Amino acid sequence: MTAPAPTRRSGRWIERWDPEDEAFWKATGERTARRNLWFSVLSEHIGFSVWTLWSVLVLFMGPEYGLTPADKFLLTSVVTLVGAVVRVPYTFAVAVFGGRNWTVLSAGLLLVPTIAAFLVMEPGTSFTTFLLVGLLAGIGGGNFASSMTNINAFFPLREKGWALGLNAGGGNIGVPVIQLVALWVIGAGGGPRVLLGIYIPLIVVAAVCAALFMDNLASVRTDTGAAVDAAKDAHTWIMALLYVGTFGSFIGYSFAFGQVLTNQFGRTPLQAAYLTFIGPLLGSLVRPVGGRLADRFGGARITLWNYVGMAVATAALIAAGLRGSLPLFVAVFVVLFMLSGLGNGSTYKMIPGIFQAKALARGLEGEAAVAHGRRLSGAAMGLIGAVGALGGVGINLAFRQSFLAYGSGTGAFVAFLAFYGVCFAVTWAVYVRRPARRVTATAAVPEGKTRLSHAEV
Repeated sequence: MTAPAPTRRSGRWIERWDPEDEAFWKATGERTARRNLWFSVLSEHIGFSVWTLWSVLVLFMGPEYGLTPADKFLLTSVVTLVGAVVRVPYTFAVAVFGGRNWTVLSAGLLLVPTIAAFLVMEPGTSFTTFLLVGLLAGIGGGNFASSMTNINAFFPLREKGWALGLNAGGGNIGVPVIQLVALWVIGAGGGPRVLLGIYIPLIVVAAVCAALFMDNLASVRTDTGAAVDAAKDAHTWIMALLYVGTFGSFIGYSFAFGQVLTNQFGRTPLQAAYLTFIGPLLGSLVRPVGGRLADRFGGARITLWNYVGMAVATAALIAAGLRGSLPLFVAVFVVLFMLSGLGNGSTYKMIPGIFQAKALARGLEGEAAVAHGRRLSGAAMGLIGAVGALGGVGINLAFRQSFLAYGSGTGAFVAFLAFYGVCFAVTWAVYVRRPARRVTATAAVPEGKTRLSHAEV
């Protein structure tokens, strides 16, 4: 029996979408989902590059700009903050406008901060102006939330770890790519406006490709109240805390790494640029690996041991900083980046499994349980992504205070080490020690309807 194709209406809307139906998935669903995934990655990739634009621009800003190291950390902090805050409305936007329509619009909006930065990027511009233009760049951080919410709806539960990891990893890689482009520009003797001029046409390409090749899912658009329900669930906020530890670390270190190298180890902007892209690049590439490992062994288990690795790496960074060893510091920082990327993939895999288990706990079965889990997990991802990105704000503010108080980043790393210990304890207590009971504690139903395997949670 041949599975029916997705039912469409005008404007690239898909009315019928059932990825859990294996016949439907193999016949037409997988091909459509993967096409939307690739162009979602492109748009999110450019969004990440614009969001982290100022982590690169501050390396161009020498003494003639009149900014102190504390000013630069504050600048990158506010950019990170805006990127975190806008993730909440961006999550709602998918349900209001449709995934494809919002991708086109959100990609086009990236022209605003990029052109604004092009106009003001010169010595003599006030610090207040730089702050205001930096705030605009924060909208690039929102693309992640809408992209993840959209792609979550396209894929079946058994492939969400891989798909979400690839989507997020492809977006995250926008961080090292813009750093590599900046390295090339600096090495060629170009200024910051050359870098900005490269990205303006790329933004247009991303918007046009989304318009031509992506689709809207009607089933997602009709459910605008899912975020409210997700916000009422305690697991949304528990997972948000864990995501602060993984993605918050990734984006915070991406903004701060170059400044730590210039301020603590005396590297020039060019010397720092040669090193800063390595960590974000590898951290982005391993994010799909984290999703795959979570698909196979369970997101909670991978997340738990990942926090052990992050704590060990942070302790090694403290030792390297106290010894003043740049090679050791850079090597361990790259490992920490990779672990943060791995944890990004495993934590996001946990989210669909948790809400699927809660659907079963309510007595739902079959497609009803799948639809309920997909509904809440998609909405929760935006909220979790927003809170997680706030970790990047905390990291930059912690570095700012540490350099003001001690002249190095050691004090900040001590705080990060303690926080990773908290994340380890929460993961173990809530999701590893007795995962099925913890996830479904609110309902008393037959055990066969409440349990998911470790590989699903």
